[in-house]
Amino acid sequence: MSHEPSDRAVNSAVLASTNFIRNIIESDLAAGKHAARRWSGAPGPADQQLAGALDPARIRTRFPPEPNGYLHFGHAKSICLNFGLAQDYGGRCHLRFDDTNPEKEEQEYVDSIIDAVRWLGFSWQEEPSENQPAGECHLYFASNYFDWMAQFAEYLITSGHAYVESQSAEEIRASRGTLTEAGKESVYRQRSVEENLDLFGRMRGGEFPDGAHVLRAKIDMASANINLRDPVIYRIRHASHHNTGDRWCVYPMYTYAHPIEDALENITHSICTLEFADQRPFYDWLLERLAEGGLLQRPLPQQIEFSRLNLTYIVLSKRKLIQLVDEGHVSGWDDPRLPTLVGARRRGYPAAGFRLFAERVGVSRSDSLIEYSLLEDTMREVLNESAERRVAVLDPLRLIIDNYPVGTSEACFAPNHPLKPELGKRAMPFGRELWIEREDFMVEPSKGYHRLYPGSMARLRYGYVVKCTGFEVDESGEVNAVHCDYLPDSKSGTSGADRYKVKGNLHWVAVADAYAAEVRLYDRLFAVPSPGARREGDAEDVERDFLDDLNPDSRRVVGAWVEPALKLAKPEECFQFERHGYFVADRVESEEGAPVFNRTVTLRDVWTSKPSPIK
Repeated sequence: MSHEPSDRAVNSAVLASTNFIRNIIESDLAAGKHAARRWSGAPGPADQQLAGALDPARIRTRFPPEPNGYLHFGHAKSICLNFGLAQDYGGRCHLRFDDTNPEKEEQEYVDSIIDAVRWLGFSWQEEPSENQPAGECHLYFASNYFDWMAQFAEYLITSGHAYVESQSAEEIRASRGTLTEAGKESVYRQRSVEENLDLFGRMRGGEFPDGAHVLRAKIDMASANINLRDPVIYRIRHASHHNTGDRWCVYPMYTYAHPIEDALENITHSICTLEFADQRPFYDWLLERLAEGGLLQRPLPQQIEFSRLNLTYIVLSKRKLIQLVDEGHVSGWDDPRLPTLVGARRRGYPAAGFRLFAERVGVSRSDSLIEYSLLEDTMREVLNESAERRVAVLDPLRLIIDNYPVGTSEACFAPNHPLKPELGKRAMPFGRELWIEREDFMVEPSKGYHRLYPGSMARLRYGYVVKCTGFEVDESGEVNAVHCDYLPDSKSGTSGADRYKVKGNLHWVAVADAYAAEVRLYDRLFAVPSPGARREGDAEDVERDFLDDLNPDSRRVVGAWVEPALKLAKPEECFQFERHGYFVADRVESEEGAPVFNRTVTLRDVWTSKPSPIK
């Protein structure tokens, strides 16, 4: 059941904002810089036409993940940015897989990425039109362009801009120099065009083992930018590819493939994170060389960098995420505590919450650390609007109404959503024995306690006012039942009920009708804002392991009693459990008629003044 804010409402908020990328786009559109030619042909020989009719009004962006893992929260920001910009300016955003490393890529990751982008509410499929009834699909793979990339590499060789290198990877690294020392030219740099073409052709033919040769761009070994010191653009890999099988045994490097893909797809604004800023000179150099040779059409794509997403209390490093999964600190890539999009979806984070969060944090060129509470607040904001209300008792204590007729029951009525009366009310069975929260009764109440204690009165929410007459204890002295009398003329919604003024208001479910549900109480995976960072008082030589900062209370499982309507909850259906927070029926382990629930987020931030469980 979904009542998420519409995309129109979210996009209106986006359009009202501005940032440096929007300023660049608006300036380019005003100047007519990108009369973007629309390419609709399949990959083929380099002399094929790349473009069709002129399309001066559109920008083209792209989201280009490598299919070697699951997407995380940082990718959500990039997805919302690239697809959102194209949507807002009437352009197109391409979903493209940069699948240039066959040893680490799998179809499983391709499928999960496609699913995640769709879940976030974005599409690479154009709406059908009179001229295009089916709608144009902008789903691409780098591997679709391998023929062109190889021919472009041959052009670079023939034009004197690339050569076959026969040094080992270690020798290449050693000769690249440092930030203060220039690199050293390879002894193979002066190979003839004929020899380079022959060697590259034999590399493609599978004649050499992995690592025997690479193809390098010939730029400047003395450049202040190490990325321009003859970077490797092709390497030998005898590995099967998820998309091309065993057709290729040489594969382009990402830094070589990516700008070519952008150009072939007529991307106007190639938006990436700041760590690629040092690569921009090579990006521009490569496209200029290919355009000079007539292999690419102008205008060329423009790379623009923005700061990546940095959040407190999580890690987004792929290496660390893999370690968490492989070592069993979480149950898998979709563990609701993990900052992956599959984990967030299973936890119940709404897609609209990520879109709103991306708008709230905005984009800039400066690195910053965003408080995790801001992400949680956007999720609460969306869920408060969309989630229907239900009642659950997570730490049950039996309440017996001694003067209520034995063997009878009645219905009390609760609103499905207090902000949306049009959603109506639901019936909650009421009977002689109820479950209440254990914290709602105290034998000796503390100051300011307004719930049940001997002699006190409180209202059973949506039901009657009751007066506590006593309690029972078990052999260990723990209270295991509370006794009350109810006031028959105090039922909520009936005439005269308002005359009973009591401060306590208790949640409950009827023992006879309640559903026994497994509830997982998820919290932040890490107990400190910067996992693995040195703390105040640490010695200079102290190195912390980020695993030492895991929150031991990040997952608790309780047996709860919930109102019977929740037994029919469908996977991924979200609710506010009144008083406890927002919960979702687990999308993996829920079964028809037997849902299990994950806590998505508490009703309010509990971490601001919360003491750390890590000492």
